[in-house]
Amino acid sequence: MKKKTRPVLGLIFAGSLILTLLSVAGIAGAYVVPRTAPARPASSAPGSGSTAVPVQPSPNDPSARPGGDAGGGVPTGRPADALAAWAVPLAVQLGVPAVALQAYGYAELTLARATPSCRLSWTTLAGIGKIESDHGRGNGAKLTVDGKALPPILGAPLDGSAGRDSIPDTDAGRLDGDSTWDHAVGPMQFIPTSWQQHALDADTDGVADPNDIDDAALTAGAYLCASGHDLSTPTGWYSAILTYNAVRAYARDVYTAANDYGAHSHA
Repeated sequence: MKKKTRPVLGLIFAGSLILTLLSVAGIAGAYVVPRTAPARPASSAPGSGSTAVPVQPSPNDPSARPGGDAGGGVPTGRPADALAAWAVPLAVQLGVPAVALQAYGYAELTLARATPSCRLSWTTLAGIGKIESDHGRGNGAKLTVDGKALPPILGAPLDGSAGRDSIPDTDAGRLDGDSTWDHAVGPMQFIPTSWQQHALDADTDGVADPNDIDDAALTAGAYLCASGHDLSTPTGWYSAILTYNAVRAYARDVYTAANDYGAHSHA
């Protein structure tokens, strides 16, 4: 099931929407998928050599890194802690919590092995995280050093009002505390049915938690990659984003945020 908090577009219109978005992006600038940072080795850089494809970033392979911390000075034992040396200085540069950058980078690396044809970049996850919850900071929440968003982030009730979908409760309120209507949950704003179908435990603590940025980022990435698209191509990138939320303005906003993170990572 698609993760969505706004009205769903028909498949035919969604296809024409992709073409429209590609046309606008092509007019607006040289890149039609978001730019990302340097400099993963060329042999493993998706889209290497193409000016219309983002140059991939470099959260180095966790197996080659010693453990670090989450940017708060307290080692937590998260697998994503291995990316601290990459994430902490970049977090200051981008204004993104280091713990969130670690989660996005770790998701990219994990999926590069699990679904290499997807070619997902951390900047795409960062773009989604920015739009959905300001990287776990929405509604007054903060990310702890182990990646938990506190207090839990809940979207508005999906009760059909104000242009939202109408989704009666599907989880007896287990994830969102509402036994009448579903809510989007966590830093990446999953509706309960989507979370229940796709949830992954990225930090290996034995619980797949939508309010944990590690779990949410990896699940979001796996959800995008499950569409079968190559996210290093314009059509593949936009098609995948529209499976996450089939709204043109949403796709444009994610593109802008992801592209900005990629561009500013070069500074």
